[in-house]
Amino acid sequence: MIKIYNYGEVSNDEVFARDNIDTNVEGVVSGIIADVIARGDEALLDYARKFDKAELSALEVTAQEIDEAFASVEPQFLDILREAAANIRAFHERQVRTSFIINDKDGVVVGQKITPIEKVGLYVPGGTAAYPSTVLMDSIPAKIAGCAEIVMVTPPSAQGKINPVILAAAKIAGVDRIFKVGGAQAVAALAYGTASVPKVDKIVGPGNAYVAEAKKQVFGKVSIDMIAGPSEILVVADATAEPKFVAADLLSQAEHDKMASAVLVTDSRAFAEAVSAELERQIPLLARADIARHSIDNNGKIIVAQDNLMLAIDIANEIAPEHLELCVDNPFDYLDKVKHAGSIFMGKYCPEALGDYFAGPNHTLPTSGTARFSSPLSVDDFVKKSQFTYYTADALAAVADKVAYFARQEGLDAHAKSAVVRFEEK
Repeated sequence: MIKIYNYGEVSNDEVFARDNIDTNVEGVVSGIIADVIARGDEALLDYARKFDKAELSALEVTAQEIDEAFASVEPQFLDILREAAANIRAFHERQVRTSFIINDKDGVVVGQKITPIEKVGLYVPGGTAAYPSTVLMDSIPAKIAGCAEIVMVTPPSAQGKINPVILAAAKIAGVDRIFKVGGAQAVAALAYGTASVPKVDKIVGPGNAYVAEAKKQVFGKVSIDMIAGPSEILVVADATAEPKFVAADLLSQAEHDKMASAVLVTDSRAFAEAVSAELERQIPLLARADIARHSIDNNGKIIVAQDNLMLAIDIANEIAPEHLELCVDNPFDYLDKVKHAGSIFMGKYCPEALGDYFAGPNHTLPTSGTARFSSPLSVDDFVKKSQFTYYTADALAAVADKVAYFARQEGLDAHAKSAVVRFEEK
């Protein structure tokens, strides 16, 4: 059963404290990366055999496999995928930045040039569930940014197949190449390249502890989006909310995995107890009841900020959750008060699942309190910004002595010389 605390009875550090599961996987991951660097495709085929129980003759998914998968997916779901993709595309197109030039001084031009990252690797988890939503969320912004090639990796089944809905989503989103490889070995292949898998410039997408550790270890060789932790949701609800709705929203994250965190902050003790009772009613009805039960019992919490909804908002800001629901009347009255959250869901008819699949804003979000300083995945993650500067001879002559003076304050005579040498007598 979920724990209920009055505010002040539990420290903020404990709110997202999770089970003590050993994630000390650095050594295993570094060994896998070294093996992929040394043996390339041979290592990837061996790991598919070992971890996925799959005997693969080739790593890359063929056009025929994609077409067959697409044809096997229900037309209704294809229509929903297309509509979701359109919503995601419409939202992210508003994020596109443009280059700029400033030339308001004689002989001086400065500016910023936006260039797409050339090759992007997309990791899509497999195993306990298929995530076509991840394909859409992580590849569509890259396409909008103008990335030349998107390379997707995802674990195969024991039969050497990729889930058809994953391939259908990839086709709709415009993914260029797809490989049957998962885990830390997939990250290593994207970072260093093999005979089959091309080396990319950036790797995005969620994964398990091994994938997260691999992304951490290859960072610097390539760029990454973020190190994502387990899913988390925080619901701020007042006494007028519907306990059945709030319980369902908490469980929408609790069913992800046993480490997921579901937290309710409310201004009413009676409402807290009603949600607790509703959780007990709903959990046994879930297909993933065991996972949800473990998450709720071990990582779930309800915090009561008695008769003080603004305090509930303050608590949410301290926690800086991945997903924040404002299940209150007039939610826009509180939007400016929210300082730290990955994605905010407004009102009593806006479940977090809308954001996971359909509404348009990205669902790849900062976790574990990192929303205090980081942002959702966006088009910005798939571009680089280069600066440029142009001065004419007269423009440089006007400021050369100032540049040289500045440089000498830092003890850098060569810097100073480079500014004035052009005007010394020959």
